[in-house]
Amino acid sequence: MSVILEFAMFPTGKGESVSAEVSKIIKFIDQSGYPYQLTPMATIIETDTFPEALKLVEQAYEQIESDTERVYSVMKFDIRKGKLGRMKQKIQSIESKIGSVRT
Repeated sequence: MSVILEFAMFPTGKGESVSAEVSKIIKFIDQSGYPYQLTPMATIIETDTFPEALKLVEQAYEQIESDTERVYSVMKFDIRKGKLGRMKQKIQSIESKIGSVRT
């Protein structure tokens, strides 16, 4: 199984910049060992199971919960049985049709 999770999470009420808090989440994700891709608007992570993806979200929240009264988060999941490594495969599939793309 492959679970691709795209999510964004940040505290509210901290002013215009929340990069300090978001950096705590990204550091945690980096140390988790799961493949991920940071984008300007969200982070994409691939896990083997849905419970693993949900656990990552919970642990990401724990990185900033003590510093804020309110957290905003959005999540999208792409869950597919019988496949692994789809973050790279999805990009490679497009590149096989149109050539190299920026990631």
